[in-house]
Amino acid sequence: MSESPTPTENTPPAFFDEMVQLGGEPRKGMEQLASWMVEAPRDMLKIRQTEAENLFRRIGITFAVYGEGGDPERLIPFDIVPRILLASEWAFMSRGLEQRVKALNMFLHDVYHDRNIIRAGVIPENLVLQNKAYLPEMRGVTVPGGVYTHIAGIDLVRTGAEEFYVLEDNTRTPSGVSYMLQNREVMMRLFPEMFNSHQVAPVERYPEDLLASLKTVAPPTCEGDPTVVVLSPGLYNSAYYEHTFLADKMGIELVEGQDLFVKDNTVFMRTTQGPERVDVIYKRLDDDFIDPLAFRADSSLGVPGLMNVYRSGGVTITNAVGGGIADDKAIYMYVPDMIKFYLDEEPILKNVPTYWCARDDDYKYVLDHLEELVVKEVAGSGGYGMLVGPASTKEEREAYALRIKADPAEFIAQPTLSLSTCPTFVADGYAPRHVDLRPFVLVGADKVRLVPGGLTRVAMRAGSLVVNSSQGGGTKDTWILEDSLNLGGANA
Repeated sequence: MSESPTPTENTPPAFFDEMVQLGGEPRKGMEQLASWMVEAPRDMLKIRQTEAENLFRRIGITFAVYGEGGDPERLIPFDIVPRILLASEWAFMSRGLEQRVKALNMFLHDVYHDRNIIRAGVIPENLVLQNKAYLPEMRGVTVPGGVYTHIAGIDLVRTGAEEFYVLEDNTRTPSGVSYMLQNREVMMRLFPEMFNSHQVAPVERYPEDLLASLKTVAPPTCEGDPTVVVLSPGLYNSAYYEHTFLADKMGIELVEGQDLFVKDNTVFMRTTQGPERVDVIYKRLDDDFIDPLAFRADSSLGVPGLMNVYRSGGVTITNAVGGGIADDKAIYMYVPDMIKFYLDEEPILKNVPTYWCARDDDYKYVLDHLEELVVKEVAGSGGYGMLVGPASTKEEREAYALRIKADPAEFIAQPTLSLSTCPTFVADGYAPRHVDLRPFVLVGADKVRLVPGGLTRVAMRAGSLVVNSSQGGGTKDTWILEDSLNLGGANA
């Protein structure tokens, strides 16, 4: 373990490090933070780390882990060392993110209308129309502004100075933005001197941008200022804290299914002053549960009749019902082709090479190289159901191979990327830990909005590549340095 930010002072790091370049010197723009880290007394840092945990506990920012006994509420580990990105790097990523979500929204409109991308042979018909995430109930439904994915969480990983890859597109109910905002607030409270010496781009305007985006997609029937609500499944949902946080920050109502009702093809909210019309619903529950008359009859979380109002244009639901087809892990393989097809542009951000086991050649390759690959369930999320080949045992690979053989179409595989590392404050000093980044992209009928930053997730266990909070991962504050465009950009 090192007493400096340098992961290994006398030997080159095995992975691209976000702060330290070859030779041990800090990257441009990171010098002040690196010096501060070296000079800061370890005892003080440990005290601040404890204070940060106490703040998160006092705020009540916890998450639930399903399927575990005992108290499921826990804190996500927070690391006090921020992750820094240069403004030039952020500008590059922003262009790529905007391009990507634009193509994803065009894809969603297309597959629920003319299906030109299927007719052109760019994407296999069965991959879309027989996909569980494709909802026939949305065929022919035109949504305000042509926006289906209003809030996208695009997971990025880095392997080199200018090597950024999209790992996943999250277009259903991406979560984590409350941690991005709270991480910043806690850092500013505990380390104000660090913000005095860096020009860190603010992220605080996210709730304002979110509400502005949601209002732009109000239905044509809306008169005056749109009424927007956050629809939550309730207290026992793993992201309930975030639902309450966002509703509070936007100054709008947090509702559950029983708080809404449909009358005369209009959605109303029950209030102490009587029914109030609702124009935009920011839903934070799965499509299956939003209307028991249209989907799961046993759902008590949704609103009976909501889909009829939605389909007739009387209310806007965000993210759109049926939008999950855009972030299916098999569809992911075709996003670069979508960009070329709809926008006639080359993709700015790269996809990770992906093998789909439904294809004969891919199937054989995956089974022959399980020890080298990361294998995922097509419908999986949260880091569950994965096989990380290099970290697996022979018995685990054999068991996983049986699952693939039973239903090949349900699995994809990707090479094990050398994810970048970032210095992280652990029990006995600084140590490199692998990180990813989830920026949040807001798409309105008027424009795309991006706050400069995102949620950096960090694998807290040495050597682990799994950053998901459900798998023990933590988070870091993400800094975009506003003045770093003048520093010459990324450096090797």
